[in-house]
Amino acid sequence: MTSGSIRHHGIRRAFTTLTIGALALFGGAAQANPHSWQLNLTRGASTWSPVPYHLNNISLAVCTVIGLLVFGAMFVAMFRFRKSRGAVAEKWSHNTMVEVVWTTIPVLILITLAWLATTGVTSWADTTGSQMTVKVTGYQWKWRYDYVDYMGKPVAKVGFMSKLDQQSDDTRQLDSGMDPYAVKVGDENTYLLNVDKPLVVPVDTKIRFVITSGDVIHSWWVPATGWKIDAIPGIVNSAWANFTTPGTYRGQCAELCGQDHGFMPIVVVVKSKADFATWLAAQEAASGAPAAAPQTAQVAAPAPVPAGGQG
Repeated sequence: MTSGSIRHHGIRRAFTTLTIGALALFGGAAQANPHSWQLNLTRGASTWSPVPYHLNNISLAVCTVIGLLVFGAMFVAMFRFRKSRGAVAEKWSHNTMVEVVWTTIPVLILITLAWLATTGVTSWADTTGSQMTVKVTGYQWKWRYDYVDYMGKPVAKVGFMSKLDQQSDDTRQLDSGMDPYAVKVGDENTYLLNVDKPLVVPVDTKIRFVITSGDVIHSWWVPATGWKIDAIPGIVNSAWANFTTPGTYRGQCAELCGQDHGFMPIVVVVKSKADFATWLAAQEAASGAPAAAPQTAQVAAPAPVPAGGQG
């Protein structure tokens, strides 16, 4: 085999390897949300979720432009000014104007991106004016939801554990012989993505989530909110979401927390305010607690939640 053939074979093998790697990477990204061929962040379904979506696109655009300029200049220099064409390198070692330009422009870009990220990404932690508070507690390997207050009034004795639905749990067992593609809700395949009791919340309501853990570190992640929060034992983290569209939104634990980490999904069902009021009244009646104020009550600041909470 000649040296040229060896070189051609090596290039082809490298290209094949890179192609397979790219397909594997994009295939994984497509399954993450999951939607077929999804390669970008989700736009989400809350008033805040477009913020990280647009920040990601802005950063990607900046990086793309920089990459095109840098690699474009590099390839022009390599091919147009190569030695075989008789190009002779310039002999200079310092140019103040060039150095000022290529220092100032990156600094301005970094300052702009930092300002956008700081003002945008941190705003999810501002729970001021929340109309509802839900405490989320992670356990191996399930979630507990406790309703703390709604429209300025406390909610008593409304809370429950939420774990993997029975059909998915039966199907995942070794040698079960059951088909994961047969696990569906309607036409949607929900294998390992459904729960026995979803978190139910109202639409168009600023909801404060206080998140902690009862054992190890978990992470509560619903892509529709645009954020994920670690659930840490002894620490209460908080964030907010205001869902704009009724529907069912799914998520998963995003922190490796033990052998069943992959089997503790999250389901949030967003209802209209009237339907949520009916659901909440039924839950309070079942627990023997007095009914909470209707959704038209005056909004008050959320009550502080101690670290121990109701979990």
